Amino acid sequence: MNIILLSGGSGKRLWPLSNDIRSKQFIKFLRKNDGTYESMVQRVYRQIKQADEKANIVIATSKSQLAIINNQLGDGVKVSIEPYKRDTFPAIALACSFLVDACGIGLEEPVIVCPIDSFVDDDYFCDCLKLCKLINENKSNLALMGLVPAYPSEKYGYIVPKTKETISEVVEFKEKPSLDYASKLIGKGALWNGGVFAFKIGYFLNKAKREIGFSNYKHLFSIFNEVNKISFDYAFVEKEKSPIVLKYTGKWKDIGTWSSLVDVINEEIIGNGLISDSCEDTRVINELSIPVLAIGLKDVIVASSPEGILVTSKECSSQIKPYVDSIDQRIMFAERSWGSYQIVNIEDESLTLKVVLNPGHSMNYHSHLKRDEKWIIVSGEGVAVLDSIERKVFPGDVIEIEAGVKHTIIANTQLKLIEIQLGKDISIYDKIKYKLEK
Repeated sequence: MNIILLSGGSGKRLWPLSNDIRSKQFIKFLRKNDGTYESMVQRVYRQIKQADEKANIVIATSKSQLAIINNQLGDGVKVSIEPYKRDTFPAIALACSFLVDACGIGLEEPVIVCPIDSFVDDDYFCDCLKLCKLINENKSNLALMGLVPAYPSEKYGYIVPKTKETISEVVEFKEKPSLDYASKLIGKGALWNGGVFAFKIGYFLNKAKREIGFSNYKHLFSIFNEVNKISFDYAFVEKEKSPIVLKYTGKWKDIGTWSSLVDVINEEIIGNGLISDSCEDTRVINELSIPVLAIGLKDVIVASSPEGILVTSKECSSQIKPYVDSIDQRIMFAERSWGSYQIVNIEDESLTLKVVLNPGHSMNYHSHLKRDEKWIIVSGEGVAVLDSIERKVFPGDVIEIEAGVKHTIIANTQLKLIEIQLGKDISIYDKIKYKLEK
Protein backbone atom coordinates (compact mmCIF):
# COMPACT_ATOMS: atom_id res chain seq x y z
CA MET A 1 0.00 0.00 0.00
CA ASN A 2 1.24 3.44 -0.98
CA ILE A 3 -0.28 6.05 1.33
CA ILE A 4 0.03 9.84 1.53
CA LEU A 5 -0.75 11.35 4.92
CA LEU A 6 -1.75 15.00 4.82
CA SER A 7 -0.33 16.86 7.82
CA GLY A 8 -1.19 20.51 8.21
CA GLY A 9 -2.95 22.88 10.53
CA SER A 10 -1.91 25.14 13.37
CA GLY A 11 -2.43 24.95 17.08
CA LYS A 12 -5.27 27.37 17.83
CA ARG A 13 -8.14 25.10 18.91
CA LEU A 14 -6.14 22.96 21.32
CA TRP A 15 -4.17 25.78 22.92
CA PRO A 16 -2.13 25.80 25.16
CA LEU A 17 -0.86 22.27 24.40
CA SER A 18 -0.56 23.03 20.71
CA ASN A 19 1.02 25.96 18.90
CA ASP A 20 2.02 26.95 15.36
CA ILE A 21 4.84 24.37 15.45
CA ARG A 22 3.19 21.58 17.44
CA SER A 23 -0.23 21.08 15.83
CA LYS A 24 -2.84 18.86 17.47
CA GLN A 25 -1.62 15.69 15.75
CA PHE A 26 1.71 15.89 17.60
CA ILE A 27 0.38 16.14 21.17
CA LYS A 28 1.07 12.95 23.11
CA PHE A 29 -2.20 12.28 24.95
CA LEU A 30 -3.16 8.77 23.73
CA ARG A 31 -2.25 6.10 26.26
CA LYS A 32 -0.74 2.87 24.92
CA ASN A 33 -0.96 -0.58 26.51
CA ASP A 34 2.50 -0.17 28.07
CA GLY A 35 1.39 2.99 29.92
CA THR A 36 3.32 5.45 27.73
CA TYR A 37 1.67 8.10 25.58
CA GLU A 38 1.70 8.60 21.84
CA SER A 39 0.50 11.30 19.46
CA MET A 40 -2.09 10.90 16.71
CA VAL A 41 0.77 10.90 14.19
CA GLN A 42 2.48 8.03 15.99
CA ARG A 43 -0.81 6.14 16.40
CA VAL A 44 -1.78 6.46 12.73
CA TYR A 45 1.72 5.48 11.56
CA ARG A 46 1.65 2.42 13.84
CA GLN A 47 -1.84 1.41 12.69
CA ILE A 48 -0.83 1.58 9.03
CA LYS A 49 2.19 -0.64 9.64
CA GLN A 50 -0.03 -3.12 11.52
CA ALA A 51 -2.39 -3.27 8.53
CA ASP A 52 0.49 -3.53 6.02
CA GLU A 53 4.02 -3.76 7.37
CA LYS A 54 5.42 -3.03 3.89
CA ALA A 55 3.31 0.09 3.44
CA ASN A 56 5.12 2.91 1.66
CA ILE A 57 4.16 5.99 3.70
CA VAL A 58 4.82 9.59 2.65
CA ILE A 59 3.84 12.54 4.84
CA ALA A 60 2.92 15.71 2.95
CA THR A 61 3.61 18.71 5.14
CA SER A 62 5.37 22.05 5.49
CA LYS A 63 9.02 22.49 6.43
CA SER A 64 8.01 23.78 9.88
CA GLN A 65 6.72 20.30 10.83
CA LEU A 66 9.71 18.33 9.54
CA ALA A 67 11.69 18.40 12.79
CA ILE A 68 8.83 17.22 15.00
CA ILE A 69 7.92 14.47 12.48
CA ASN A 70 11.49 13.20 12.56
CA ASN A 71 11.51 13.41 16.36
CA GLN A 72 8.34 11.34 16.70
CA LEU A 73 8.73 8.89 13.80
CA GLY A 74 12.49 8.77 13.22
CA ASP A 75 14.79 10.11 10.55
CA GLY A 76 13.83 7.37 8.07
CA VAL A 77 10.26 8.55 7.48
CA LYS A 78 9.56 9.82 3.95
CA VAL A 79 8.39 13.43 3.82
CA SER A 80 7.16 15.52 0.89
CA ILE A 81 7.85 19.11 1.94
CA GLU A 82 5.55 21.81 0.57
CA PRO A 83 7.67 24.96 0.17
CA TYR A 84 4.52 27.12 0.21
CA LYS A 85 0.88 26.65 1.25
CA ARG A 86 -1.12 25.97 -1.90
CA ASP A 87 -4.06 23.88 -0.64
CA THR A 88 -4.59 20.14 -1.04
CA PHE A 89 -4.53 19.60 -4.83
CA PRO A 90 -0.98 20.93 -5.37
CA ALA A 91 0.16 19.25 -2.11
CA ILE A 92 -1.09 15.85 -3.28
CA ALA A 93 0.36 16.39 -6.75
CA LEU A 94 3.76 17.14 -5.19
CA ALA A 95 3.56 14.07 -2.91
CA CYS A 96 2.55 11.80 -5.82
CA SER A 97 5.43 13.14 -7.90
CA PHE A 98 7.72 12.48 -4.93
CA LEU A 99 6.49 8.86 -4.79
CA VAL A 100 7.24 8.36 -8.48
CA ASP A 101 10.48 10.30 -8.89
CA ALA A 102 12.10 9.90 -5.46
CA CYS A 103 10.67 6.54 -4.34
CA GLY A 104 10.42 4.72 -7.69
CA ILE A 105 6.69 3.91 -7.47
CA GLY A 106 5.20 2.67 -10.77
CA LEU A 107 2.52 4.73 -12.50
CA GLU A 108 0.04 1.84 -12.41
CA GLU A 109 0.22 1.46 -8.64
CA PRO A 110 -2.68 2.67 -6.49
CA VAL A 111 -2.15 5.32 -3.85
CA ILE A 112 -4.26 6.26 -0.82
CA VAL A 113 -4.58 9.84 0.44
CA CYS A 114 -5.89 10.43 3.96
CA PRO A 115 -5.59 12.86 6.88
CA ILE A 116 -2.92 12.19 9.47
CA ASP A 117 -5.01 13.20 12.47
CA SER A 118 -8.08 10.93 12.49
CA PHE A 119 -8.81 8.86 15.59
CA VAL A 120 -9.94 5.53 14.15
CA ASP A 121 -10.10 1.78 14.72
CA ASP A 122 -7.45 -0.46 13.19
CA ASP A 123 -10.13 -1.61 10.68
CA TYR A 124 -9.94 1.82 9.07
CA PHE A 125 -6.60 1.05 7.44
CA CYS A 126 -7.72 -2.46 6.53
CA ASP A 127 -10.48 -0.73 4.56
CA CYS A 128 -7.80 1.44 2.95
CA LEU A 129 -6.33 -1.79 1.59
CA LYS A 130 -9.78 -2.61 0.19
CA LEU A 131 -9.77 0.73 -1.62
CA CYS A 132 -6.43 -0.21 -3.20
CA LYS A 133 -7.94 -3.50 -4.35
CA LEU A 134 -10.90 -1.72 -5.94
CA ILE A 135 -8.54 0.53 -7.87
CA ASN A 136 -6.35 -2.42 -8.94
CA GLU A 137 -9.47 -4.20 -10.20
CA ASN A 138 -10.34 -1.10 -12.26
CA LYS A 139 -13.72 -0.72 -10.57
CA SER A 140 -13.27 3.03 -10.93
CA ASN A 141 -10.58 5.66 -11.44
CA LEU A 142 -11.43 7.10 -8.02
CA ALA A 143 -12.52 5.33 -4.83
CA LEU A 144 -13.46 7.14 -1.63
CA MET A 145 -14.16 6.13 1.95
CA GLY A 146 -17.45 7.35 3.35
CA LEU A 147 -18.12 7.56 7.08
CA VAL A 148 -21.51 6.71 8.57
CA PRO A 149 -22.68 10.03 10.08
CA ALA A 150 -23.22 10.13 13.84
CA TYR A 151 -25.43 13.23 13.56
CA PRO A 152 -26.27 16.02 11.08
CA SER A 153 -23.34 18.43 10.84
CA GLU A 154 -22.41 21.54 8.91
CA LYS A 155 -18.69 20.84 9.38
CA TYR A 156 -18.33 17.98 6.90
CA GLY A 157 -18.86 17.35 3.23
CA TYR A 158 -21.27 14.58 2.23
CA ILE A 159 -21.08 11.73 -0.28
CA VAL A 160 -24.43 10.55 -1.62
CA PRO A 161 -24.17 6.88 -2.70
CA LYS A 162 -26.42 5.31 -5.34
CA THR A 163 -27.24 2.31 -3.13
CA LYS A 164 -27.01 1.33 0.52
CA GLU A 165 -24.48 -1.42 -0.24
CA THR A 166 -21.02 -1.37 1.32
CA ILE A 167 -19.57 -0.41 -2.07
CA SER A 168 -21.61 1.89 -4.27
CA GLU A 169 -21.36 4.35 -7.11
CA VAL A 170 -21.48 7.99 -6.06
CA VAL A 171 -24.49 10.07 -7.11
CA GLU A 172 -23.25 13.46 -5.92
CA PHE A 173 -21.12 15.41 -3.45
CA LYS A 174 -22.43 18.12 -1.13
CA GLU A 175 -19.96 20.44 0.58
CA LYS A 176 -20.87 21.48 4.15
CA PRO A 177 -24.66 21.87 3.83
CA SER A 178 -26.99 23.49 6.35
CA LEU A 179 -28.15 21.38 9.30
CA ASP A 180 -31.61 20.93 7.78
CA TYR A 181 -30.21 19.81 4.45
CA ALA A 182 -27.64 17.59 6.18
CA SER A 183 -30.53 15.80 7.93
CA LYS A 184 -32.23 15.25 4.56
CA LEU A 185 -28.99 13.91 3.07
CA ILE A 186 -28.55 11.48 5.95
CA GLY A 187 -32.11 10.32 5.35
CA LYS A 188 -31.03 9.42 1.82
CA GLY A 189 -28.11 7.38 3.17
CA ALA A 190 -25.45 10.04 2.64
CA LEU A 191 -22.01 9.53 4.21
CA TRP A 192 -19.52 11.98 5.65
CA ASN A 193 -16.58 12.65 3.36
CA GLY A 194 -13.63 11.67 5.56
CA GLY A 195 -11.02 12.89 3.07
CA VAL A 196 -9.81 9.40 2.11
CA PHE A 197 -9.23 8.82 -1.62
CA ALA A 198 -7.64 6.11 -3.77
CA PHE A 199 -6.52 6.25 -7.41
CA LYS A 200 -3.77 5.03 -9.70
CA ILE A 201 -0.89 7.41 -9.31
CA GLY A 202 -0.28 7.78 -13.05
CA TYR A 203 -3.94 8.58 -13.73
CA PHE A 204 -3.95 11.38 -11.18
CA LEU A 205 -0.56 12.78 -12.22
CA ASN A 206 -1.64 13.05 -15.86
CA LYS A 207 -4.57 15.22 -14.79
CA ALA A 208 -2.46 17.19 -12.31
CA LYS A 209 0.22 17.94 -14.90
CA ARG A 210 -2.41 19.28 -17.30
CA GLU A 211 -4.08 21.37 -14.58
CA ILE A 212 -0.90 22.81 -13.04
CA GLY A 213 1.63 22.59 -15.85
CA PHE A 214 4.71 20.69 -14.62
CA SER A 215 6.87 17.81 -15.81
CA ASN A 216 8.22 16.09 -12.69
CA TYR A 217 8.80 16.43 -8.95
CA LYS A 218 11.77 18.81 -9.17
CA HIS A 219 9.95 21.03 -11.65
CA LEU A 220 6.80 21.24 -9.52
CA PHE A 221 8.82 21.95 -6.38
CA SER A 222 10.65 24.80 -8.13
CA ILE A 223 7.43 26.51 -9.31
CA PHE A 224 5.30 25.69 -6.27
CA ASN A 225 5.02 29.33 -5.16
CA GLU A 226 3.44 30.16 -8.55
CA VAL A 227 0.79 27.41 -8.41
CA ASN A 228 -2.81 28.50 -7.87
CA LYS A 229 -4.39 27.52 -4.56
CA ILE A 230 -7.05 24.90 -5.23
CA SER A 231 -8.59 22.07 -3.23
CA PHE A 232 -8.27 18.43 -4.22
CA ASP A 233 -12.06 17.98 -4.02
CA TYR A 234 -12.76 20.83 -6.43
CA ALA A 235 -9.91 20.19 -8.89
CA PHE A 236 -10.15 16.39 -9.06
CA VAL A 237 -12.83 14.59 -7.04
CA GLU A 238 -15.90 16.53 -8.19
CA LYS A 239 -14.83 16.27 -11.86
CA GLU A 240 -14.62 12.46 -11.89
CA LYS A 241 -17.45 10.83 -13.84
CA SER A 242 -17.93 7.51 -12.04
CA PRO A 243 -16.35 7.51 -8.55
CA ILE A 244 -17.23 4.79 -6.06
CA VAL A 245 -17.47 4.90 -2.28
CA LEU A 246 -16.68 2.31 0.38
CA LYS A 247 -18.81 2.65 3.53
CA TYR A 248 -16.77 2.59 6.76
CA THR A 249 -18.81 1.65 9.82
CA GLY A 250 -16.07 1.56 12.47
CA LYS A 251 -14.92 4.17 14.98
CA TRP A 252 -13.93 7.57 13.62
CA LYS A 253 -13.45 10.74 15.62
CA ASP A 254 -12.52 14.21 14.45
CA ILE A 255 -10.43 15.57 17.30
CA GLY A 256 -10.69 19.28 16.63
CA THR A 257 -11.74 20.74 19.98
CA TRP A 258 -10.97 20.14 23.63
CA SER A 259 -14.43 18.62 24.09
CA SER A 260 -13.88 16.04 21.34
CA LEU A 261 -10.34 15.39 22.58
CA VAL A 262 -11.33 14.45 26.12
CA ASP A 263 -13.95 12.09 24.67
CA VAL A 264 -11.12 9.79 23.52
CA ILE A 265 -8.96 10.13 26.65
CA ASN A 266 -9.72 7.51 29.28
CA GLU A 267 -7.95 9.20 32.20
CA GLU A 268 -9.28 12.09 34.22
CA ILE A 269 -5.71 13.33 34.76
CA ILE A 270 -2.69 13.41 32.48
CA GLY A 271 0.39 14.84 34.14
CA ASN A 272 0.79 16.34 37.59
CA GLY A 273 -2.74 16.95 38.87
CA LEU A 274 -5.40 16.15 41.44
CA ILE A 275 -9.21 16.20 41.08
CA SER A 276 -11.37 16.23 44.22
CA ASP A 277 -14.42 14.03 44.72
CA SER A 278 -16.58 17.16 44.46
CA CYS A 279 -15.77 17.47 40.76
CA GLU A 280 -17.98 15.98 38.04
CA ASP A 281 -16.84 15.10 34.53
CA THR A 282 -13.69 17.23 34.86
CA ARG A 283 -10.36 16.64 33.12
CA VAL A 284 -6.87 17.92 33.92
CA ILE A 285 -4.11 17.75 31.30
CA ASN A 286 -0.90 19.26 32.64
CA GLU A 287 2.51 19.47 30.95
CA LEU A 288 4.02 21.59 33.72
CA SER A 289 6.03 20.18 36.63
CA ILE A 290 3.93 22.11 39.16
CA PRO A 291 0.66 20.48 40.28
CA VAL A 292 -2.85 21.49 39.18
CA LEU A 293 -5.65 21.04 41.73
CA ALA A 294 -9.35 21.05 40.70
CA ILE A 295 -12.13 21.32 43.32
CA GLY A 296 -15.88 21.58 42.87
CA LEU A 297 -15.88 21.80 39.08
CA LYS A 298 -18.44 20.32 36.70
CA ASP A 299 -17.95 19.65 32.97
CA VAL A 300 -14.67 21.59 32.99
CA ILE A 301 -11.38 21.08 31.16
CA VAL A 302 -8.13 22.40 32.64
CA ALA A 303 -5.08 22.35 30.35
CA SER A 304 -1.67 23.79 31.17
CA SER A 305 1.65 23.95 29.37
CA PRO A 306 4.61 26.35 29.07
CA GLU A 307 2.43 28.31 26.58
CA GLY A 308 -0.30 29.12 29.10
CA ILE A 309 -3.24 27.81 31.14
CA LEU A 310 -6.75 27.15 29.88
CA VAL A 311 -9.84 26.68 32.05
CA THR A 312 -13.01 26.11 30.02
CA SER A 313 -16.37 24.41 30.18
CA LYS A 314 -16.73 21.56 27.69
CA GLU A 315 -19.64 23.39 26.08
CA CYS A 316 -17.55 26.49 25.30
CA SER A 317 -14.26 24.74 24.49
CA SER A 318 -14.71 25.26 20.73
CA GLN A 319 -14.84 29.05 21.18
CA ILE A 320 -11.23 29.65 22.22
CA LYS A 321 -9.66 30.47 18.83
CA PRO A 322 -10.44 34.23 18.68
CA TYR A 323 -9.18 34.65 22.24
CA VAL A 324 -5.96 32.76 21.46
CA ASP A 325 -5.48 34.92 18.37
CA SER A 326 -5.46 37.99 20.62
CA ILE A 327 -2.68 36.64 22.86
CA ASP A 328 0.88 37.76 22.15
CA GLN A 329 2.33 34.26 21.97
CA ARG A 330 5.89 33.04 22.07
CA ILE A 331 6.70 29.40 21.35
CA MET A 332 7.75 28.08 24.75
CA PHE A 333 8.10 24.40 23.86
CA ALA A 334 9.10 22.69 20.64
CA GLU A 335 10.29 19.31 19.43
CA ARG A 336 13.23 19.10 17.08
CA SER A 337 14.70 16.21 15.11
CA TRP A 338 17.39 15.90 17.81
CA GLY A 339 15.11 16.23 20.86
CA SER A 340 13.17 19.11 22.44
CA TYR A 341 13.53 22.39 24.27
CA GLN A 342 11.44 24.37 26.73
CA ILE A 343 11.89 28.03 27.64
CA VAL A 344 11.83 28.28 31.44
CA ASN A 345 12.75 31.92 32.05
CA ILE A 346 12.90 35.20 30.08
CA GLU A 347 14.74 38.31 31.29
CA ASP A 348 15.76 41.52 29.50
CA GLU A 349 19.26 40.22 28.73
CA SER A 350 18.97 36.47 29.26
CA LEU A 351 16.94 33.49 28.13
CA THR A 352 17.00 30.14 29.94
CA LEU A 353 16.01 26.86 28.30
CA LYS A 354 15.79 23.23 29.32
CA VAL A 355 17.14 21.10 26.47
CA VAL A 356 16.73 17.35 25.96
CA LEU A 357 18.82 15.56 23.31
CA ASN A 358 17.99 12.05 22.18
CA PRO A 359 20.78 9.42 22.23
CA GLY A 360 23.01 9.62 19.16
CA HIS A 361 21.69 13.04 18.15
CA SER A 362 23.24 16.50 18.22
CA MET A 363 22.40 20.15 17.70
CA ASN A 364 23.49 21.89 14.53
CA TYR A 365 27.12 23.03 14.57
CA HIS A 366 26.64 26.79 14.80
CA SER A 367 27.69 30.11 16.25
CA HIS A 368 26.07 33.37 17.39
CA LEU A 369 27.27 36.91 16.77
CA LYS A 370 25.40 38.79 19.49
CA ARG A 371 25.19 36.48 22.49
CA ASP A 372 27.22 34.28 24.80
CA GLU A 373 25.87 30.94 26.06
CA LYS A 374 26.40 28.71 29.04
CA TRP A 375 25.51 25.00 29.18
CA ILE A 376 24.97 23.20 32.50
CA ILE A 377 24.78 19.42 32.10
CA VAL A 378 21.92 18.04 34.23
CA SER A 379 21.99 14.35 33.29
CA GLY A 380 23.43 11.99 30.71
CA GLU A 381 26.73 11.89 28.88
CA GLY A 382 27.97 13.30 25.61
CA VAL A 383 30.61 15.25 23.74
CA ALA A 384 30.71 19.05 23.45
CA VAL A 385 32.49 20.51 20.42
CA LEU A 386 33.80 24.10 20.58
CA ASP A 387 35.71 25.36 17.54
CA SER A 388 36.44 21.73 16.53
CA ILE A 389 37.85 20.85 19.99
CA GLU A 390 35.99 17.93 21.59
CA ARG A 391 35.31 17.55 25.30
CA LYS A 392 33.45 14.77 27.06
CA VAL A 393 30.69 16.06 29.34
CA PHE A 394 29.00 14.58 32.41
CA PRO A 395 26.36 15.74 34.93
CA GLY A 396 27.47 18.91 36.72
CA ASP A 397 29.80 20.09 33.96
CA VAL A 398 29.55 23.74 32.87
CA ILE A 399 30.54 24.82 29.34
CA GLU A 400 30.93 28.53 28.57
CA ILE A 401 30.58 29.63 24.95
CA GLU A 402 31.53 33.14 23.85
CA ALA A 403 29.94 34.90 20.87
CA GLY A 404 31.49 33.77 17.59
CA VAL A 405 32.56 30.33 18.87
CA LYS A 406 31.29 27.43 16.77
CA HIS A 407 29.63 24.86 19.01
CA THR A 408 27.46 21.76 19.25
CA ILE A 409 26.87 18.90 21.65
CA ILE A 410 26.48 15.22 20.80
CA ALA A 411 24.42 12.97 23.09
CA ASN A 412 25.84 9.51 23.84
CA THR A 413 22.86 8.83 26.11
CA GLN A 414 19.74 10.91 26.60
CA LEU A 415 21.26 14.24 27.59
CA LYS A 416 19.53 16.99 29.58
CA LEU A 417 21.08 20.42 29.97
CA ILE A 418 20.20 23.96 30.92
CA GLU A 419 21.14 26.53 28.29
CA ILE A 420 21.48 30.17 29.37
CA GLN A 421 21.64 32.72 26.55
CA LEU A 422 23.21 36.07 27.54
CA GLY A 423 23.12 39.29 25.54
CA LYS A 424 21.29 42.53 24.82
CA ASP A 425 19.95 41.28 21.47
CA ILE A 426 18.85 37.65 21.82
CA SER A 427 17.19 36.50 18.59
CA ILE A 428 16.39 33.20 16.88
CA TYR A 429 17.84 34.74 13.71
CA ASP A 430 21.29 35.19 15.27
CA LYS A 431 22.57 31.81 14.16
CA ILE A 432 25.19 30.75 11.61
CA LYS A 433 25.31 27.06 10.71
CA TYR A 434 28.45 25.13 9.73
CA LYS A 435 29.36 21.66 8.61
CA LEU A 436 31.02 19.69 11.41
CA GLU A 437 34.17 18.07 10.10
CA LYS A 438 34.66 14.58 11.54
